Amino acid sequence: MSEQNPFPPPPPPSGEPVAGHQPPQAYGNAPQAYGNAPQAYGQAQVAGQGPGPVGEVRSTGVAMLLFVVTFGIYGWYWWFKVHEEMKRHTGQGIGGVVALVLAIFVGIVMPYLTSAEVGTMQERAGRRRTVSGATGLWYFPGMFILVGPIIWFVKTNGAINDYWQSLGARG
Repeated sequence: MSEQNPFPPPPPPSGEPVAGHQPPQAYGNAPQAYGNAPQAYGQAQVAGQGPGPVGEVRSTGVAMLLFVVTFGIYGWYWWFKVHEEMKRHTGQGIGGVVALVLAIFVGIVMPYLTSAEVGTMQERAGRRRTVSGATGLWYFPGMFILVGPIIWFVKTNGAINDYWQSLGARG
């Protein structure tokens, strides 16, 4: 009994297309060169840039003021926007909706998750990781020294802003 291979043959190493075989399509605006070697897992698409758009630079002082004035509601918006921008830029992460749900129901995990995602985004782009999940310790138990959450926000928002500015964002 003869078995047929359900998978099409791979393209030849020369990069020449095989009859009836279409090259893979690029995702979003990620560059795709047919016939080139595949990228390593987690490697940035183009010289430190992810496949998606660059996020917005947010003033740390204004964000803290809005958090106080809106009695914490701006914090939910900030987490949604930051995670949504990171997900669109890298194609990885929890995204805005999941971040918002977590912020509302189990907000204590968000400082750890946010700092970890920012650090991973920096590392994936070949940059030095300036924040990590451990940075969340400034938030909790750092809240017992009162300034801990402020230190966490300054470090994390600063790292995000530096990353976006390095890719051309203005703020």
